[in-house]
Formats: sequence, structure tokens, C-alpha cells
Amino acid sequence: MTSKHHPSDQTLLRFAAGTLPAGPALVVAAHLSGCPFCQRRMAIFEAIGGEMLVRTDPQALSPEALEQTLARLDLDHRAGRTAPQPSPVSIDGIVLPGPLAGCKVGPWRAVGPGVRLSRVGVPHAPEANVILLKVKANKRMPAHGHTDLEVTQVLKGSFSDGDSRYEVGDFVEGDDETDHSPVIGSDGECISLAAIEGHVRFKGFLGRLLAPIVGI
Repeated sequence: MTSKHHPSDQTLLRFAAGTLPAGPALVVAAHLSGCPFCQRRMAIFEAIGGEMLVRTDPQALSPEALEQTLARLDLDHRAGRTAPQPSPVSIDGIVLPGPLAGCKVGPWRAVGPGVRLSRVGVPHAPEANVILLKVKANKRMPAHGHTDLEVTQVLKGSFSDGDSRYEVGDFVEGDDETDHSPVIGSDGECISLAAIEGHVRFKGFLGRLLAPIVGI
């Protein structure tokens, strides 16, 4: 299915520069692995970045530079841009995007009525807050806002948020100005991959119950 919603230019530029945190970078890589449109955009951004690098005076590298570079190369590899992908990972019969190969995908656990969550362990960034979220059809999620970046890739089903509808392959961004309450589509359960930076500001009783379980 062709994606209708994609990462912003700013997010792709940060990914190309290696400055996007590990969690969001994993979700962006997952989107790139199945989106030719964004693969073409990335090629342009990387070409621009390479030209800027040539024109920049050399700077001393941080102690973490090598580790971060190797982690980024690993994401690129598993996004399918440098070599064949390793054995795929699946959950509920759904083959997860190639960049998740090597990640530890935990079991589903209930975190509320009609809502299940699976934690995704990122090998090179254990602090990353990456989850798979499975929600039953027609379910309205608790109203919430964000203190930082949240990115989501739809893997199965669909949901609506305001005037926008997001389906399989679509990428969604939220930030500290986002305040929403997504509604799952009537076509069946929705499974999404999400990375959360900072905290989620849940509203209402159910939201306050979810916050410590989700760990955000």
C-alpha cells in the first residue's frame, strides 16, 4: 500500500545527519524500508549533507561518535539500502519491517480495555522507548499531549486523528504542541510501531492509569 503520510523534511534531515535519537530513528528506518518516495528524498538529503561536509572545516569527534555511526550503519543495513535483510521478525502473523531485525520484541500485555502493548528493545540503545501498540477496532484512545517528539508507523489497520486518517505504511509525528485522541478504524484492530521521547501528558482517569504502565 502506498503511504500518504511521511516524515517531515526536518525529521529526515536529522536522520540523514545521524542526530535523531535511536528510538525515532528506528521508526523512520522502518518507514524508509517500505517507502520508495522517502527513499528518494533521503538520497537527496544525503547528497546535500555530503556536499556540506566537504565544505566544512574538520572538527574533533565526540567519544561516542564511532558507536553512533556504527549504530546508524546498522539501521541503514536493515532498512535494505546496503545489503539483503536478515531473517524477518513477526508478531501476530505480521512481518515487521526489516530494521527491527535484531531487536527484542516482548510479549503482548494488556494495558487497558482493548489495548495491548509490546516493548521493543533496541540493542544499541537500551534507553530507547519503542513500543508496538495493538488496539481493537473503533476504540478511542485517551486524550493526551506530548513533551517531546513521538513518531508512529502504522503496521496494520488504521486510525483517525482529527481530520486525518492513517493507514498501513503511514508515518505520524507528534511534538510538544500535539494534543489528540486517536480513534481506531472500524476495519479491524490497529497495530502501530511508536517511539516516544520525553513524556506523554495523559488526561482523564484511564490515561493516568496507562502512564506508569507504558513507562512514559
